[in-house]
Amino acid sequence: LIQRNCTEWGWSLPSPPYHSACQLETLSNNNDTEAKARHFVTMKVLYTCGYSTSMAALLLAIGIFSCFRKLHCTRNSIHIHFFTSFILRGTAVFIKDSILFSDESIDHCTMSTVTCKAAIAFFQYSVLANFYWLLVEGLYLQTLLLLTFTCDRSYTWGYILIGWGVPMVTVGVWVLTRLQYDNHGCWDDYSSLYWWVIKAPILLAIFVNFLIFLNVTRMLAQKIRCPDLSKTHKQQYMRLTKSTLLLIPLFGVHYVVFALFPKHVGVDARLYFELVLGSYQGFLVALLYCFLNGEVQAEIRRNWGKWQRSMESNVFNLATQDFTA
Repeated sequence: LIQRNCTEWGWSLPSPPYHSACQLETLSNNNDTEAKARHFVTMKVLYTCGYSTSMAALLLAIGIFSCFRKLHCTRNSIHIHFFTSFILRGTAVFIKDSILFSDESIDHCTMSTVTCKAAIAFFQYSVLANFYWLLVEGLYLQTLLLLTFTCDRSYTWGYILIGWGVPMVTVGVWVLTRLQYDNHGCWDDYSSLYWWVIKAPILLAIFVNFLIFLNVTRMLAQKIRCPDLSKTHKQQYMRLTKSTLLLIPLFGVHYVVFALFPKHVGVDARLYFELVLGSYQGFLVALLYCFLNGEVQAEIRRNWGKWQRSMESNVFNLATQDFTA
């Protein structure tokens, strides 16, 4: 509670001061303030470029998977959902910045509006969906190695429920909990105990993905050592697994490391990893699953060759018609 008294000389200063009530660090002088401001402005420019690059690459990848009929399958459908979760995450970051930090005259520590709370809730949903669609990628890869066929639509609907449904339920519980027990500020304070409603499901998804990573590595080693397995099948298994096996530890390691430390420890490193490097994760996903995918490259070359032959045929027909005329 912050109070001001009405005196014969006017309003008194707020008591306690805003920075004390919001538990902000007291800066020693204006030079430190300006240096910190420049640091955050630079970081914002970097992660804005990162998210913009990632979203452009992901939209192009979704377009490629959608345009070519030969690429329509359960595996690529899961990739599209995964790409969409990254696009939502980038969009949520831009929305959050525009609402919380668009006006420098507003102290966002004292902001407590429905709009800013909705922006934070949407951001948390996109982050959760991101981790759970990575979990779906791992589950699908494990299913491919365990079962001979996975074309049943019940699998697809189950994956959609995990990827979009679990985050929705989790964020719904978190919103109700904050409204009931901790409805102050803009809900972006990670020191609250209720933050574990969001953090625990993310850590669970990372832990399950790590177990899948170990199990898939074990199964892959067994299949590759199998003497009855043809060279074509070995290449297929390697192609299916290399992207997901790379992404599972890449996405989860830094989150687990930072989750085990207090929030005031390693703030600069945390911000750099989560904002700057994290903003380029979508671009990396599009690169691994689409642009470096041999099947996608072959399909693009095939359709490009078909289009070139069609254009040459049209030019030849026009020339023949002119000659005949």
